[in-house]
Amino acid sequence: MKPLSYRAQLTLLLLPYLLGTLLLVAAPGLLTVLLSFTHYDAISPPVFARLANFRELRLDPLIGIALKNTFTFAALAVPLRLAGAFGLALVLKPAYRGVGAYRAAIYLPSILPDVAYALIWLWIFNPLYGPLNFVLRAVGLPAPAWLADRATALPALVIMSLFQIGEGFVVMLAALLLIPREYYELALTDGANRWQRFTYITMPLVAPWLLLLACREIILMLQSPLVPALLMTGGGPYYATLFLPLLAYEESVDNLLFGESAAMMVVMYALTGLVLLAFFGVARRWMRVEE
Repeated sequence: MKPLSYRAQLTLLLLPYLLGTLLLVAAPGLLTVLLSFTHYDAISPPVFARLANFRELRLDPLIGIALKNTFTFAALAVPLRLAGAFGLALVLKPAYRGVGAYRAAIYLPSILPDVAYALIWLWIFNPLYGPLNFVLRAVGLPAPAWLADRATALPALVIMSLFQIGEGFVVMLAALLLIPREYYELALTDGANRWQRFTYITMPLVAPWLLLLACREIILMLQSPLVPALLMTGGGPYYATLFLPLLAYEESVDNLLFGESAAMMVVMYALTGLVLLAFFGVARRWMRVEE
């Protein structure tokens, strides 16, 4: 039997992932787009409604609030998560004793189920007996109401998101470990200090990895607030944590307006694509300037 070519082996390895992507991502996404042009309540057959659902979204005052909260959350969380993943990868790159345990500890929160993770942070943010406010009071700092205060509810969810950066940490650690040690040794012989080695060797070589990770984080942070907002705040207080995925969920599950909910998600898809295009435009200009 003739052995398979390298390309054929790669195709077979990727085939389960590609099939899973088609069945679990592409197909539901296509059905969402189709459903957004109908009125459907999961009881009677769907009725074609053209652009009626999208016109109704323009009249809904909660849409503007949800969009603002969603993009504010992403704008705060994405840079902080990238900085945290990159910074921890730099600190834990050297192979010193016990570094494996620290790396595992950083990755551990990322494998917790979203519901369990949200309930843990619901206890941490408790204003009366939560450990976070206990520590703040012990050092003489003010103890906010966190999830019960409109001013701190959204920042609290951002803080919560900063502890699930295990996947980004692994990506950046791999990028750093792939840089040949000879580059740094040659720079040392030329008299380059630590900052120069970081600026002229590390950053240019990990920039493509950072770009890829940033795109992933943008997509993730525009969609991930659903579970914590649903379980921890319910979109409150006073709509401070009402995100577009949560509003779409409420429209479909509570009101059985699946067509309107699908239209919200199509808007979310479109805005996510526009953000990614803008991000790529800025990244290309930055890379041209660096060259």
